[in-house]
Amino acid sequence: MDVSFLGGPQPQHGVGVVAPFDFALDRELWRWVPDAVSLRLTRTPYVPVGVSLDLARMVSEHETLREAVRALSASEPEVVAYACTSGSFVGGLAGERAMCEVMSSEGEVPSLTTSGALLDALDELGAGRIALVTPYTESVTRSLEDYLGEAGVTVTGRAFLGLTRHIWKVPYRSVVDMARQAVVGAADALFISCTNLPTYDAIPQLEAELRMPVLSANQVTMWAALRTIGVHAVGPYQALLLQPDAGPEVPDEVPPPAPGALPAQPEEQEGWT
Repeated sequence: MDVSFLGGPQPQHGVGVVAPFDFALDRELWRWVPDAVSLRLTRTPYVPVGVSLDLARMVSEHETLREAVRALSASEPEVVAYACTSGSFVGGLAGERAMCEVMSSEGEVPSLTTSGALLDALDELGAGRIALVTPYTESVTRSLEDYLGEAGVTVTGRAFLGLTRHIWKVPYRSVVDMARQAVVGAADALFISCTNLPTYDAIPQLEAELRMPVLSANQVTMWAALRTIGVHAVGPYQALLLQPDAGPEVPDEVPPPAPGALPAQPEEQEGWT
C-alpha cells in the first residue's frame, strides 16, 4: 500500500523531561499529554543510594542537570522539565530557581521543576493551605514542608510511607489511604508528592470524595510544561486541568474506583501527624 500521499507524520511539540535514574512511570507522564506533543526523556546517572535527602542532592547537582539538558537539546524540545520533587525542593526556593537557570542556560529554552510547578499550581488554584501525602521518610517529608513554608504555604495534615526504594510499586489503595489520613484540618487542596508514585487514576476519586482539588507531582509537572508552550494537559475530572471557562467544580458523582483503589468512605478518617 502506497502511503506517500499522507505526507508524513504531523509536526509535534517537543517536551524534554529530565528524570532521576530510578524513574519508572514514563507511561503515567504520557497520559497527561495530548496527541500533538511528544515527550523526550532522559535520566540522571545511577548512584547506589536510597531515596533520601542525600540522593535528592546528588540527582540535582548542576553539572548533572547540564549534561542531561545537553543530551535532550539534540531533539530540540521547546521546554525542559526536571521531573523530581525531592531533587527540586531540597535546596529551598533559591535552589529551585538556580536549577531552572542552569537548565535554561544550557538548553536555551524555558525550564521548570516539579517543585516550582507545584507552587505555580497552588497559586493557580488559590490554595495556601494543603494536606500532604508522600512516600518518603520523615526527614524528606519535613524538607518538603520547609520548602512549602518558605513559599508561604501551610501544611495542615500529612501522611507518609517511609520508603527508600521501589516507590513506583505502591498501589493506588495505599495512596488513597494516605490521602484520607492526611486531610485532618481545613485545607484548600491535597498534594501527593514524588514523581515515582502512581497517582493518575486516583486523582478523580479523591477529588470527588474529599471535595477539594488534588494535585500530584507528575500532574503539576506536565501541566506546567505544557502550559509553557501553550498546550493544555489532558485528564478527566482533575480540577487543575479544567479549562478557564469550565468553572472550579469537581464532579457530583464519584467516578468508578481505579483498579486497586479503595471505595469512597464517607466516615471520618484518623490522620497522621
